[in-house]
Amino acid sequence: MKQRIIALLLVLALTLSVCAVSALAGEESWEQPEEQAAEMAETAAAEDGGTEEEAPEDGAESAPPSLAGPDAEPEVDPETGEPLPETEEIVPDELGSVTFANVERRMRENNLQVLILEESVQTIQEIDYDDLYEDLRQQLNSLAKTQWSLVLSGSLIMSEYEKDKTYDQLDQAYDAVREQFDAIKDGEMQKDNADAIRQLKNLQDQIIVAGEATYVALAAMETQETALQRQLEALNRTVEEMELRYQLGQVSALQLSQTKAGRESLVSGLETLRMNIKTYKYQLEMLLGAEQTGEIKLGPVPEVTEKQLAAMDLEADLLAAKEKSWELHDAANTLEDAKEDFKDNYSYGSTSLTSKQALHTWNAAQYTYSNTVQNYELNFRALYAQVLDNKQILDAAKVSLACEQEDYAAMELKYRQGSISKNALLSAEDELRTAEETVKTSANNLFSSYNNYCWAVQHGILN
Repeated sequence: MKQRIIALLLVLALTLSVCAVSALAGEESWEQPEEQAAEMAETAAAEDGGTEEEAPEDGAESAPPSLAGPDAEPEVDPETGEPLPETEEIVPDELGSVTFANVERRMRENNLQVLILEESVQTIQEIDYDDLYEDLRQQLNSLAKTQWSLVLSGSLIMSEYEKDKTYDQLDQAYDAVREQFDAIKDGEMQKDNADAIRQLKNLQDQIIVAGEATYVALAAMETQETALQRQLEALNRTVEEMELRYQLGQVSALQLSQTKAGRESLVSGLETLRMNIKTYKYQLEMLLGAEQTGEIKLGPVPEVTEKQLAAMDLEADLLAAKEKSWELHDAANTLEDAKEDFKDNYSYGSTSLTSKQALHTWNAAQYTYSNTVQNYELNFRALYAQVLDNKQILDAAKVSLACEQEDYAAMELKYRQGSISKNALLSAEDELRTAEETVKTSANNLFSSYNNYCWAVQHGILN
């Protein structure tokens, strides 16, 4: 089964193996059986030249989710066909604040987890496979020469036990280097490293998604804070009214105490919400690499346009998401590994237990892969449906807001005419503010689901 090596572990292991071989190759007094040493020397000497398969180039990093639509393509030069550089001017955030448009950029520049992963990516990309191939070839030749010297050395240099032990060490070293050598020659190391880079970048993207989700969640919590604060003000008016009515003997002491208890409960809930908001702001500041004060100010959540929604195409976008998905790519690699194991352990027409078990294991691997694909497709379709559902919820909220605006205008007219009290007008205003907050919350929910949809289409990431 192929080993998909990650970043620094790969380089460290390779460095250690090369160092070990260099140390062993420095000894000239070891001995081994003549035939095998000669064969290994001949094999190593025959391996001369470059790699048979060049390392696959790592594709350019995917563009961040664009609110111009999940299928938006960058402009290209009509003569060269190359993508044109971004011309959009970056507007930096004011001190102590952040806008959604700058969340990803700031995280890629300052988030420590993202930077750690980027260093791992750069470590792998620094590998020159031609140079490494040549170094390993020379190591193999050096080992073979050392082994041949061991065969030719006289018995007076070391005992038979020492020669056998040295031979085993040389054999292990040769096999370790040869495995790396063949991996480059066959392109397996290049493929594994390309997969490692893809996985590391996927992890970076997931951190960015988490940062953007934290931003939207914070915006929703601040809207909720505004709503609770408004409810508290309304309840304060109610308590004031109840105290006056209690003095007039219109309500009992129990009714007054119940109203005050409700107010205290609301105050407690508001304080808890503010504590959570501060905690989330600390987290967002850490993700952005900013000073942790818990006071960062958020810009408005972007709106989703009709044009962006019209650009969504379920089937086409699903194909694009599956192509970019690391989850499905990794599942395909696992299936390929299972296929190789099946070939190694199954014999056609055999009734042995090993062959039967290999067949069942292979069938289970295929079912597992198919199940992974089905679940991915199901989740993507659910995300698509969620975007549309949030859109209809927003439309309904806007209709309700229009009605509340008309009702408030009527109540305002009645108040000016003296037919309703100030408290009645304030209650109508509360209803209007509630409708406005519902629209804002619905718009934020629509943006959140649409932004997740963009990440799915462009990067294959499904929350």
